[in-house]
Amino acid sequence: MTDLEAGQPVGGGAVGRWLTGWRVYSQLADRLRERITSGAYPVGTYLPSETALSKEYGVARNTVRRALGVLVEENLLVTIRSKGYLVLREEIRHLDREYLYQAIAAELRAQIECGRLPLAGKVSSERDLRRHYAASRTTVRQALGVLESEGLIVAVHGKGRFVRPDWEGRLKTSKSDP
Repeated sequence: MTDLEAGQPVGGGAVGRWLTGWRVYSQLADRLRERITSGAYPVGTYLPSETALSKEYGVARNTVRRALGVLVEENLLVTIRSKGYLVLREEIRHLDREYLYQAIAAELRAQIECGRLPLAGKVSSERDLRRHYAASRTTVRQALGVLESEGLIVAVHGKGRFVRPDWEGRLKTSKSDP
């Protein structure tokens, strides 16, 4: 077992020789992936900082950044600006991050149509939706914009967003029109 696999810096202490060489970042990505899947880094929590991981594994910070980038591409993690790397829930891992706003809009639309979000009921805040989906503010706003353009929800300045009280009738009328 190498020092990297053991999670110890070369030289045995907190400060030792930096590991360098070919594909060190992929070895580190494997180790972090293992920790995520085993639950050492639970879902919904942030990983230690790049600096802390750099010290723990005895590698350069750029190597840590490359390893974390691999895990972001695999949808195990998402980068939250000014916070770090968040471990994603299993159901969110399978969503295509490029079109996450469409998945959020579809889920909210389904909640409205099945009655889980009642007519004139308040839609979750942007902040709550961001946390639930591990998405950016822009992504959540884009999803809410889709629902507003469809006429399912309406924004009330200073109050939030609400399911339109008359959306059901409008939907039936538009379907019956030729």
